[in-house]
Amino acid sequence: MSAAAGVGACLRYPSPRSSADRILLVMLPGAGIKAEDFAAHGLVAKAQASGSAIDVIAVRPEVDLYLEGRIGAALHEAVILPARAAGNRRIWLLGISLGGMGALLYASDHAELVEGVVLLAPFLGTHGTMAEVAQAGGFTSWSAATSAATAPERNMLGWLQQYLRAGATSPRLFLGHGERDRFAGGHRLLAAELPRDQVALVGGGHDWPAWTEAWEAILARSPFG
Repeated sequence: MSAAAGVGACLRYPSPRSSADRILLVMLPGAGIKAEDFAAHGLVAKAQASGSAIDVIAVRPEVDLYLEGRIGAALHEAVILPARAAGNRRIWLLGISLGGMGALLYASDHAELVEGVVLLAPFLGTHGTMAEVAQAGGFTSWSAATSAATAPERNMLGWLQQYLRAGATSPRLFLGHGERDRFAGGHRLLAAELPRDQVALVGGGHDWPAWTEAWEAILARSPFG
């Protein structure tokens, strides 16, 4: 079976702008979110009104691809490789909730192919895993060797740990979340280790109004510039 099995049909929103310097923004939904919700809630239009030529692809991955850690290979085969074959070199990922985990899992395997990652209220691990991170003093001091985290969580957090320890700037990493989000404990731990201008804290919880406001705040910082 192809690694891309489970990604499903992709929704494509070409930018109306004419430019040789185009950006491909791949949007990954979380559990219970449909690919078409990105357009319905204005995230696609807001991206394309930001001043850059941004082509958007919204994918429909099965939840098991995230939970089993197979999203990286599936996304690579179904979306990224064809995009690069078509000439796309500036590739960004945006993930909401479990889609944020998917974006980080892809970056952990193919960071060199991604210019930037936007995490909106990302799932960074179970409450038990986030408790481990908090007890260790943060992501950079957390130990995978003694963790009870799942294999996909360890892969994701291991890459994130290396990224933060190195003070890396590629891919660019942005975080946005609501202050009352149910995953806010993990978000605050990550925000503490990111540059302030790469974090957007807004009101609200784990819902579209908060995600939309956070996306607007990130776009106001010209992330693609």
